[in-house]
Amino acid sequence: MDHGDVRPGGVRPMVVRVPVEPVEAAVEADAVDAAAQVGEVAVRGPLFGVAAQDADDEQRWRVVVPVSTGCPQMARDNLNSLLWFRAKDEAQDRAERRALLAAVARLESEPVDELTVLGTRYRIVRAEEYVGVGPDGIEQPRPTDPEPVTPNWERGSRSGKIDEGFVLDPDAPVTPAQAAERLTLRGMAYAGSQYPDDVLLDSQQSVATHPDILLLPATFKIVERTETGWKSGSGLHLSAHDARKTLDFSLTWWEPRGRGLIPMEADPSVDARTRVADNSDTADGELAAYAEAADRLRAGRINQLEVLGTVYRIGRVRRLLRWGPDGPEGPRPSDVNQQAPSRIHLPLDEDGTIQYEDEDGGEDGGEG
Repeated sequence: MDHGDVRPGGVRPMVVRVPVEPVEAAVEADAVDAAAQVGEVAVRGPLFGVAAQDADDEQRWRVVVPVSTGCPQMARDNLNSLLWFRAKDEAQDRAERRALLAAVARLESEPVDELTVLGTRYRIVRAEEYVGVGPDGIEQPRPTDPEPVTPNWERGSRSGKIDEGFVLDPDAPVTPAQAAERLTLRGMAYAGSQYPDDVLLDSQQSVATHPDILLLPATFKIVERTETGWKSGSGLHLSAHDARKTLDFSLTWWEPRGRGLIPMEADPSVDARTRVADNSDTADGELAAYAEAADRLRAGRINQLEVLGTVYRIGRVRRLLRWGPDGPEGPRPSDVNQQAPSRIHLPLDEDGTIQYEDEDGGEDGGEG
């Protein structure tokens, strides 16, 4: 395949495929409608994860740590854990385990953004989180976004992990709507006095060094309306239902405790629903409002509701990843780390045995 001019500043050609299968066509129609209704883009900031490339993958990389953490070091720590557990549970022999543990040791002491282990190349990758904004505010879930046939409201259950198994392939065919979005966002860079000079410079340079755009799968989060716009109220979720489930928990468990309606030390099983059901005389009106709102949330695919003056919405979050001649963009010099590299797991020997620390601060062998 002719990959086009993939030198710094060059761009790759895109293969555009018009969807003909009914479900794909419906998704494309939704995307076209959204482009007409949601005319602006609001950028929230960078997210980081880890991608891996095997020797025979050519241009393709696969996401092995979700692109969802707020600083590069958090992604490095997640890679540390991935390799540590692989050494503990999957290594076939001492040599393989040594290679994995050597990589772990580097990640414990250095801000490593790329390393190769056992023939696989790992890279900390950077994406931009953004949302579409229309006259009514942040874009909500689209009709064709995946939803469970039978919603599961059990706490702790999730549809799956974001980005699980996702392959980054710059040569994969895209739909017309996806191509238009990628082309529109190619020149996007930070602007404005709210950004430090080094952040602005890095953003402008990335347009030249990583001119192409790949779109990661849509995710969903809770947002709250403020006097000046909308603020984030949760992390990213795989589905709109998972975000609703988190909102349900927030309304019935976190908010009542945060407002002092339920004591922080109360049994974890106690929430607004149980208090209202027990006819508790402690702030019944506000607790009833939270319980009623959460019940409305469970009654249908509701994406916005107002409770005690606060408007909550399920927002549809998009992420773009820049791509250059050597693949996905990594952290920029101006990206801020909230912590330094450190040891996050107990030492592991070449036989896969965890070395537990004794009471004197030394290390003592234990069962793997």
